[in-house]
Amino acid sequence: MRDLSNIKNLIIKIGSSSLCDDEGNINKEKILNLIQQIAYIKRKGISITLVSSGAINAGVHVMNLECRPQTIPQKQALAAIGQASLMQIYEDLFSLFNLKCAQILLNHDDFDDRKRLMNFNNAMQALIEYDVVPIINENDTLAVEEIKVGDNDTLASLVVPAVNADMVVLVSDIDGLYDDNPHTNKNARLIRNVDGITKEIESMAKDASSKVGTGGMITKIRAAKVCNDFGCDMAIVNGNQPNVLIDLIEGKDVGTYFDGKPGRLLNSRQHWIMYRSMPKGTIVVDEGAKKALVTCHSSLLPKGIIEVRGNFLISQIIDIVDGNDNLLARGMVNYSSDEIRLIKGLNTSEIEDVLHYKDYDEVVHANNLVLVEGVKN
Repeated sequence: MRDLSNIKNLIIKIGSSSLCDDEGNINKEKILNLIQQIAYIKRKGISITLVSSGAINAGVHVMNLECRPQTIPQKQALAAIGQASLMQIYEDLFSLFNLKCAQILLNHDDFDDRKRLMNFNNAMQALIEYDVVPIINENDTLAVEEIKVGDNDTLASLVVPAVNADMVVLVSDIDGLYDDNPHTNKNARLIRNVDGITKEIESMAKDASSKVGTGGMITKIRAAKVCNDFGCDMAIVNGNQPNVLIDLIEGKDVGTYFDGKPGRLLNSRQHWIMYRSMPKGTIVVDEGAKKALVTCHSSLLPKGIIEVRGNFLISQIIDIVDGNDNLLARGMVNYSSDEIRLIKGLNTSEIEDVLHYKDYDEVVHANNLVLVEGVKN
């Protein structure tokens, strides 16, 4: 039995496979079963944020189409049609338990902009104070490749700091993480507990995505890493098992549990730099700068920069790589890409001579720089 008595804030991500039948049609009975469990958990004093897939599938159902469309405009249109229908289903079923819900649609650029992110955080806290269940989905109607999160496993992990979540539960049609693909290997063993995301754990994440969902096991492992680095636990459970959410909260041995305590603890700002902000460019550094960054977590000075890729502005997030394109860190720059191209390779004393101003000695200050875990000098 796991001790989950300290959980106060819970994020539950429900995948399309847990909302739909085998043909991809929205199944109200399956949704009702999950909401019954959510209502039970809320009565224990636990705040719940829901991340829900299913908008496009609902749109296909509303329009009575024989198959899911392939073009982006068609998918975007069906997401708009289906989101309204899906929320109506949620409102009707939550009302049976005297619960209210709210809709929030996000894209990756909502996390990217710090001001917009703070407004989102404040709105989430207000919804929790109102005892309303926020239902979050990606805004597929407006999403293009540059601003897409891509899957709701990742989206759920990005929401963690906004609600200070203690645990994220990914509800899917699989029992959890296996040491091999259970669809092709009948002897594959279910892993019950994971204490840290290692290379060995990542190697087990062979893609076993469902017919109606977008996220396979690989995305779930990545989501676990994002959650655990904030000190948040994560679990994968099979939504087809009766009362699986209640069993999990009551400490029973269901699914796969990813313990967040062994992970490195990033604060909200570091977590934003590393995971929630989309890098706008890349800075390539020499071996001396790499050693200073990795060994001492030093600031990045212009002297150690050998190349600048992309175009970015002051205070945007960039990747820092070595000469072999190995990602070393992510950080917030003090100068624009054009300015860094002018001062790369120079001593800090020469910055003002070239730019005719100098606000900072550092291109990226150590306080605004997060190293990639496990990177070696």
